[in-house]
Amino acid sequence: MEALNIVLPVLLYIFGIILLIVLIILGIRLIQILNKIDKAVDDTIERINLFNDVLSTLSKAANGVSAVGDKVISGLIGVVSKIFNKNKEEEDYYE
Repeated sequence: MEALNIVLPVLLYIFGIILLIVLIILGIRLIQILNKIDKAVDDTIERINLFNDVLSTLSKAANGVSAVGDKVISGLIGVVSKIFNKNKEEEDYYE
């Protein structure tokens, strides 16, 4: 019985030390993995920002083309409406 009182605490201390060493190693590995993940996330954010810049440039160009197209179409509509309104005014004049 006295042998158990001496051996069991020693075994518990040994297992505790082993567990502590394993947890320290796992903690270091976890920190390394988190650093790699942080680098990957930063790289992804940079690529997304570059993609957003390209999209904003394309959007500005599309808005410019759309504005020019709207002005051309409104001019054509104005010319066509003047032509048809002249024909109606001449018909009203002769009636």
